[in-house]
Amino acid sequence: MKRIMNNAVSLLVVVVVLFLVIPLPTFMLDILIVVNISLSIMILMITMNISEALDFSIFPSLLLITTLFRLGLNVSSTRKILSQGGDAGVVIRSFGQLITQGNIVIGVLIFLIIVLVQFIVITKGAERVAEVAARFTLDAMPGKQMAIDADLNSGMIDEKQARARREKIQKEADFYGAMDGATKIVKGDAVMSLIITAINFVAGIIIGVVQGGGDLASVMSVYSIATIGDGLVSQLPALMISTATGMIVTRSVSDGSLNEDVVHQFKAQPRAILSTGIILVVLGLIPGSPTVPLVFVGTALCVGGYIGSQRMSQEAAVAQQEAAETAAPVPETQAVSEADYYKDINNVYSLLTVEPIEMEFGYSLIPLVDEHSGGKLINRIVIFRRQYAQDMGFVIPSIRLHDGASLGTNQYVIRIRGEEVARGEILVDYYLALEPSSPSGEIDGIETVEPAYGIPSRWILPENKEMAEIYGYTVISPLTVMLTHLSETIKKHAYELLNRTETMQLVENLKKTEPDLVADAIPNVVTYANLEKILRSLLKEGIPIKDLSVILETIVDAGSTTRDLDLITEQVRSALSRTITRKFCDNGQLRVVTLDAELETKILSALTKKEHGVYLALSPDVMQQMIAQLGDLRKKFEELSQTPVVLTSQVIRVYVSRMISQFYPDVYVLSFNEITSDVQIQAIGNISLQPQQQRA
Repeated sequence: MKRIMNNAVSLLVVVVVLFLVIPLPTFMLDILIVVNISLSIMILMITMNISEALDFSIFPSLLLITTLFRLGLNVSSTRKILSQGGDAGVVIRSFGQLITQGNIVIGVLIFLIIVLVQFIVITKGAERVAEVAARFTLDAMPGKQMAIDADLNSGMIDEKQARARREKIQKEADFYGAMDGATKIVKGDAVMSLIITAINFVAGIIIGVVQGGGDLASVMSVYSIATIGDGLVSQLPALMISTATGMIVTRSVSDGSLNEDVVHQFKAQPRAILSTGIILVVLGLIPGSPTVPLVFVGTALCVGGYIGSQRMSQEAAVAQQEAAETAAPVPETQAVSEADYYKDINNVYSLLTVEPIEMEFGYSLIPLVDEHSGGKLINRIVIFRRQYAQDMGFVIPSIRLHDGASLGTNQYVIRIRGEEVARGEILVDYYLALEPSSPSGEIDGIETVEPAYGIPSRWILPENKEMAEIYGYTVISPLTVMLTHLSETIKKHAYELLNRTETMQLVENLKKTEPDLVADAIPNVVTYANLEKILRSLLKEGIPIKDLSVILETIVDAGSTTRDLDLITEQVRSALSRTITRKFCDNGQLRVVTLDAELETKILSALTKKEHGVYLALSPDVMQQMIAQLGDLRKKFEELSQTPVVLTSQVIRVYVSRMISQFYPDVYVLSFNEITSDVQIQAIGNISLQPQQQRA
């Protein structure tokens, strides 16, 4: 029984196909016609009560099944009409008599009007809407995917949420593509219904007159009623299914069901209702106009509009009162002059505090931060802090957020340790559209540059958002722009935020699971100060310090042979090879720029050991050649949308990295020891000394 229920839909489709060839009893035909009408009403109700199209994702397949079911019943009823002298059951006869009302001509005309409305208006409109929706959905997919990637990179969503959003985008594209094809079935069904109706009428008259021997008038009367009834019981479900098709492909912007949206949005406009009622009453008072219906409807609208307006005023007053009650009372304190306040020397010390991270806003940006005004920046920062801690093993300190009187209304400033490191400007009522390399069209907007990555962009109006996505732009909200800039700035300066207290906190956290390791390493092998320097060095080059146990174990092993922090750090990086590979590798492949063997030898010979460590004393000529060639090769990485990576031997890696970071902070230098053996390395360029040799 369970197996039969699991395959009920498949069996139903097979039975429907058999309707085309197997005669049905009249009673069974009546029952199935009522079932068909009930099913179409049910589908229409469902499409009106869903909030988005994917809530009824089986609709394209259901559309095909119901169309096939309706055509099967059409064929069966046609067989009954032509073989039983126009008698095809109670349902068809009742519908035919209902619409004709004793006048066949009027019945035929009304039936034709219903068919033409269904074919020309509903079906054709739904087909066009589905076609446009499918094209726009497919064209907008790349932009939506990039927006998801941007949210994921900024820490607003995690990998699971990103995967769910990508799956939803794919399902939307598949759904609207299927709907585009399914509407062609609806159109074909309408055409076929007209053909079957014509066959029933013409063939019925011929059979009735030639084979039945009846007079033309009585035959036309019998077969007209049967034909119109059969067409009506077919067209009514078809009309409702076509309407449902139009409903589901137009549910693009909705917060609830159609019923909820209609009631809510009309109730939100009482002035429009009241104005309409007044206009109708005025029209009803004009001599010669239909006074009674105009005044009746106009008065009803005036009353409804007035009641709605009063209700909105009361709700606004209640909301204002609740806001006043929930607002924290401000204690009345006696004003103290600034001079008197700083007479206490302890109050002067409060001026010496330096915040680790500080963000200052212009007046217009405060609503994005203030939670009482619906601002979500604080929640997004919390999500970013959690994501960064999971990825990098370092907890970002608290961020002080406050307004700044000296800033422009749309500006914001990011400070690290009290000093400004980044500044930006956003327009709250606009969206930022990041320009693709080759947009398919140009969108109107205010030209600007995205503050975090320096991408050419445009501030566009909200109504141009969908069109910009279709043209290939990546459209992001002002809040996302600001949060992305903040998160990228923090990532860039994270090593500056790691202090002695945080280092000790990380060690204390490790002590809960690895007490013996911590006791062996600190302070016998490495002090907190030196551990802080090693961790800072890793963070500065984007290497996660999450696996602190491996870092400490490597420090203990390396500390027995050397005290040079640079050499110890390089051994730590080698121990973190899997982590480094995962961070920079893409699908088992790593694209890099390599150094020529002669150049590596040149750099190695330029290493100079002094009292305070080893330094790279490279000639300005060689350094200039390296930086110039790297600048050209860096453009290739931009075209591939990948992080620029230079691959060197372990001996010189740290010194090459320090030199390059002065010119290109976004270029990472890795050594061969830091890449796992299962990765395919692809060199897209090589830096050599050939230009120097040619000049020589």
